[in-house]
Amino acid sequence: MATVSGAHADRIARARELLSVKGRREHGRFSFEGPTLLEEALRSHIAIQELYVTQRVLDANATVAELDRDGGPPVYLVDERTMGKISDLETPTGLVAVAPLRFRPLPELLTNRLVLVLADLNDPGNAGTLLRSAEAFGAAGVVFGSLGVDPYHPKVVRGGMGAIFRLALAVADPAALLAAAAQASSEVVGLEAGAENIGTATWAERTALVVGHERRGLGPWAVACTRRVAIPMTEVTESLNAAVAGSLALYEASKGTVKRAPGG
Repeated sequence: MATVSGAHADRIARARELLSVKGRREHGRFSFEGPTLLEEALRSHIAIQELYVTQRVLDANATVAELDRDGGPPVYLVDERTMGKISDLETPTGLVAVAPLRFRPLPELLTNRLVLVLADLNDPGNAGTLLRSAEAFGAAGVVFGSLGVDPYHPKVVRGGMGAIFRLALAVADPAALLAAAAQASSEVVGLEAGAENIGTATWAERTALVVGHERRGLGPWAVACTRRVAIPMTEVTESLNAAVAGSLALYEASKGTVKRAPGG
C-alpha cells in the first residue's frame, strides 16, 4: 500500500478528472464510492484498477485490507482532505474505486430479448432507478441517449445500486437505434400517453423499450419507434415520473413475449 502525498499529485488529479464526462471519456475509466458498491463490483467480477482509502476506512473494512494483502489492485492511502478532492459527495465515504468503462456494440446488445432505451433522460436519479428496474425485470442492458445523462455519472452509478456492473450498456442517437434494431430484428416500442394499452399488448421476441425524456417525452426518438404503448391512468393523473413509468413498463414487458416479426 502506498501513501499518496505531494509526489502523487498527478495521480490525484487524474482521479479527480473522472468526476467529469470529459475526464471519464479521455481516460476510459470511472470512479465510484463506498464499501457497498465496492462489494457489488467485486461480486460482479469488475476489474478494479485503483483504490483510494482513508485510514478510518482501512481500519474498519476487511475487504480493502484483504485486497491489498492478496495482490489485488493498487491501494492508496489518502488523508480526508485529499479524499474530498476525488469524491463528489458532501460527506465522502472514505473509499473511491476506479474501474474501466464498459460498453457493448449496439447491434449486439439489441439481439437480446429485452433492452431498455433511455431517450435522452437528463435526471441521473431517474436513470439510476431505471438501471435497477431493468436488472430486476430481466432486461439484458440499457441504451442511453447520446444527448442525455452520462451512464457513468456518479449519481447514476449510486442510484443503480450495483446494476451498472452487471447490465450491458450502449450510447446511441435515434438514427443509430433504428439502424441497429433493423439489423438485430428487434422491435422498438415507445412508451407514450394515449397509445395502445400496455396491459393487453403483445411483445416481439426481441424488444427495445423506449422511455421518453422527463419533459419532452419521446421527442426525436419517436421516429425510431415502430409501436407505442401507454400505461392506463385515471384522468386525475396527467403523467408519471419517468422512473416510475419505465419501471411499470419493464414489468409488463418482462411477463412474456409472443414470437412474431417486428411490426407484425
